[in-house]
Amino acid sequence: MTQHTDVVVVGGGQAGLATGYHLRRQKLDFVILDADPAPGGSWQHMWDSLHLFSPAEHSSLPGRLMPAQPGETYPDAGHVVDYLSDYEKRYGLPVQHGTRVEAVCRGADRLLVEADCGTWQARAVISATGTWSRPFLPTVPGRSAFTGRQLHTVNYRSPAGFAGQRVVVAGGGNSGAQTAADLAQDGQVEVTWVTRHPPRFLPDEIDGRALFDVATARRRALDADRDDTGGVASLGDIVAVPPVRAACDAGLLSARPMFARLTATGVRWADGTHATAEVVIWCTGFRPALSHLAPLNLRGPRGHIPTDGTRAVGEPRLHLLGYGDWTGPASATLIGVGRTARDAARAIAQLP
Repeated sequence: MTQHTDVVVVGGGQAGLATGYHLRRQKLDFVILDADPAPGGSWQHMWDSLHLFSPAEHSSLPGRLMPAQPGETYPDAGHVVDYLSDYEKRYGLPVQHGTRVEAVCRGADRLLVEADCGTWQARAVISATGTWSRPFLPTVPGRSAFTGRQLHTVNYRSPAGFAGQRVVVAGGGNSGAQTAADLAQDGQVEVTWVTRHPPRFLPDEIDGRALFDVATARRRALDADRDDTGGVASLGDIVAVPPVRAACDAGLLSARPMFARLTATGVRWADGTHATAEVVIWCTGFRPALSHLAPLNLRGPRGHIPTDGTRAVGEPRLHLLGYGDWTGPASATLIGVGRTARDAARAIAQLP
């Protein structure tokens, strides 16, 4: 059965919900199709100790302030899930959970959205699938030879199950630092943290709100053809959230250079040094989950879909939202996605 609507939003996490809020303000008919069976987006899959970088009042979607979490300056992931669930209900957003979109194709005068439970015809589509479902694993010599366990950030929850084991955490970003700190502070895990470049911790006073302001200033400078300010990357790579700072202060969090290869029993550096390990956790980031857009043939030479703001250059009825700075300054954050969601909704409302 084919259904008709003005807009189909693919993804019901923070970007999809912010989009729904603004589509409703534009009085557009829409549906949000979300593969997860429950509300909360990727936050419901995060590791147990994860906390936001910013206080609740600076981590809100449009129209609804996130309430403070009692006893916590920086809310944890469970609090974010509760907030997103409440947001969805508060605004009566038409989210169909447990619905996986398989393809977006061009029809005669509309876009066709093919899902596992039917097809929608829409004037426009907003892709807001994020990156969590597409973890990136680097090509490293010997990876297939390692006989221990290899996990990615998406598989890590807590130190439980790692007691007495030697664990290598690979990755110099926030997830790598937080995972290494989590394991090291447990006291029952021998942790080796490796990074490609020496880790750069942001000043203690920098939180998510400041990062949003810096990213926004950089985008405005680039749009005005002024010099590149460097944005967040000019400040550092890792936010010193309290658990990470505590691990650093206790001497538990020091990074070694990235190893050259994996062996059957561990990792080996270029100088021949070897460390035995039972587990390697790859905190090596993600790629945009865009396979559903493949039929539109929009990818450039490097697999990137060119955009003008959030609008796909090669298909003006398609908008991409929440994947990072290339779809709007800080658009992959709770505080940053609202502005780009508003702009996308306004642009769609003006379509013929």
